[in-house]
Amino acid sequence: MEQLFSRKMQLYYKTHEAQLVLGNSFQVLEKMIPESVDMIFADPPYFLSNDGITCQGGKMVSVNKGSWDKLDLAGAVSVEKKHEFNRKWISLCRKVLKPNGTIWISGTLHNIYSIGMALEQENYKIINNITWQKTNPPPNLACRCFTHSTETILWARRNDKTSRHFFDYQTMKEINGGKQMKDVWTGSLTKPSEKKEGKHPTQKPEYLLERIILASTKEGQVILDPFCGSGTTGVAANKLGRFFVGIELQEEYLQITKRRLEKVHDNEK
Repeated sequence: MEQLFSRKMQLYYKTHEAQLVLGNSFQVLEKMIPESVDMIFADPPYFLSNDGITCQGGKMVSVNKGSWDKLDLAGAVSVEKKHEFNRKWISLCRKVLKPNGTIWISGTLHNIYSIGMALEQENYKIINNITWQKTNPPPNLACRCFTHSTETILWARRNDKTSRHFFDYQTMKEINGGKQMKDVWTGSLTKPSEKKEGKHPTQKPEYLLERIILASTKEGQVILDPFCGSGTTGVAANKLGRFFVGIELQEEYLQITKRRLEKVHDNEK
């Protein structure tokens, strides 16, 4: 595996297929070697932790995710602070992305418009706007608007004249029954079986990451997740023969990622 960090980095977990780093994404990204990553998947904070309520498993629960989902612990997050945060990490990701690499970013109405603007401001070109339609979204408790049942995933590349991103059109067509795959993907929320090693409030299902990885990378390439969470990106990457680098601020979530990756490796023996 080629060198990924320009300075000595203390790794939380390391195998031939993965490296996990405990720390602040901004600080870790600055230590990575420029143009060393083939693909990035990011599910950044949505900053939804505002002491409201939502429905989970048929019960009313707090929307608060944790301190990582707040920019200002004393109160509401301003639009300017949110956008500054997004521009900063997206800019750092561009530096580590290879010339032909791509980035996928997941979000909701709470942050995706800032993400889209930040991508353009940081000299990316948006390739696709994927709508992930959830078949089993939580109900709308307030009953004052339509039920929120989708997330947006933006797929982008560096906006350079020489950039030529990879897209496995044929595999996507085969997955879709011999027809061109459209930009609306339908599927369920994360299955309980994928949460056996521990729960994360915004955990993505494996099938979603598997499709993204198959569509935009080749075996042996390097995939980075700067907001690793419970490690779904890493699980899908390792299952598909890609190398994974995950950065996470909360050790409890990195422990979940570690256990999930170990299970993948045990199953391959």
